Amino acid sequence: MKIHPRLFPAILALGLAGSGLARTWTDAQSGRTIEAEFIGLEDGTVSLERADGKTFNIPLSRLSAADQEFAKGQAATPAAAAAEWPTWRGPRRDDRSPDTGLLKEWPADGPPLLWTFDDAGKGYSSPAISGGRLYVTGSRKGKAQVICLDAATGKEIWGEAIGDDPESGYNTGWGGGPRGAPTVSDGMVYAMSANGEFACLSAADGSRKWRKDLVKDFGGKVPDWGYSESPLVDGDRVVVTPGGKDGAIVAFDKKSGKKLWASKGLEDDAQYSSLVPADVGGKRQYIQLFMNKLAGVDAESGEVVWTSDWKQGRTAVIPTPVFHDGKVYVTSGYGAGSKQVKIDGGKAEEIWENKVMKNHHGGVLLADGHIFGFSDGGGLVCQDFETGKQVWNKKGEGIQKGTVHYADGMLYCMDEEEGSVFLVDASPVGFLEHGRFKLPQETKLREGTQGKVWTHPVVIGGRLYLRDQDLVFCYDVKG
Repeated sequence: MKIHPRLFPAILALGLAGSGLARTWTDAQSGRTIEAEFIGLEDGTVSLERADGKTFNIPLSRLSAADQEFAKGQAATPAAAAAEWPTWRGPRRDDRSPDTGLLKEWPADGPPLLWTFDDAGKGYSSPAISGGRLYVTGSRKGKAQVICLDAATGKEIWGEAIGDDPESGYNTGWGGGPRGAPTVSDGMVYAMSANGEFACLSAADGSRKWRKDLVKDFGGKVPDWGYSESPLVDGDRVVVTPGGKDGAIVAFDKKSGKKLWASKGLEDDAQYSSLVPADVGGKRQYIQLFMNKLAGVDAESGEVVWTSDWKQGRTAVIPTPVFHDGKVYVTSGYGAGSKQVKIDGGKAEEIWENKVMKNHHGGVLLADGHIFGFSDGGGLVCQDFETGKQVWNKKGEGIQKGTVHYADGMLYCMDEEEGSVFLVDASPVGFLEHGRFKLPQETKLREGTQGKVWTHPVVIGGRLYLRDQDLVFCYDVKG
């Protein structure tokens, strides 16, 4: 469908709401905007698709300078244009990238570095990538912010506060700033500060739609090291864990911010894990791990469906649970260990429990029937999901403790001490490394703290995204 340039302002004037996959495009002459997905660039014409499925061809020259640069970058890397990683651990919260055709061996000095952004502020949030944009949370000049970058170039598009961050009210001995990743859905971004200020912003320009205070409004209590959860968007709901006697888990209408329900009979204090959605026996539920309890609540009402004791939990419970085939796997550090339970109606039957995996905060993932992650004292561990038995482990210099992510049959591992990244087969056969490199810069924001390189890697659209506080790096792992 060919559109005459004179009709461009009229198209932009329609101003439809974004789909969550869209980008806001600006007419450089009129200033009007439209939400649409990038389809392609050919002969100086940009093809866009609106949420209603209609496509338009727009002269590149009519777009803003930022939009022109974005379109050129996306045209050069078409896989990245469709890349979607809208929340913590991905759309299924399983930490498994859908990417294929990635490099199986890295060059001696690592994959090519595409760009670096050096003003993401204090914090440990991993990125969410949607509609060609990258979103992180960070603390800048005393404000906890959501920061939006062009995923193709690393240039900042906007940064907006979700609340104050005086770096008090939580333990900052390991560094200040927001901990949880933002979540992007239907043109909105949902994010939380370490002090429990929870906000919904426009993904287009960062304007605030609504805001809640999990402590003042819902009886929550700031965990010792700050709220660290990434909000869960499920259908028309956004769900978070304030913790406390008013209901440990609360669901809101994602558009209006209206409270839909608070969990009944579940009053545990919030820890550091994020909620996982699950369909069990044809019913939707949300699974959360607390200090001494694993629980599932009904998605429609917030009623407790089942609980299982986690008596081993101590000091801090952090990793997100893994749900698969009616079974839930959990692990935590400080000597706690791991276990698996089978969900059957309102019951949770414990299948096994041991100390093979004692994951502190680097997270674990399930691939081909095996759990992979770093275990305190054990290095990188491969554990059989069904039996809990250790299949292999590897430890040594540069393989002590860190984070792990899955893409195209490989594990992308980050060592927290060295800031080195290494590529390993996601296989029960044994540890086999296929390349390693170190981050080209080290942040100065961790100086004087006990913090390390704790942000989890993300691979999407053929690109590897890494972060060390204010520094965000983007690498080409497609080749």
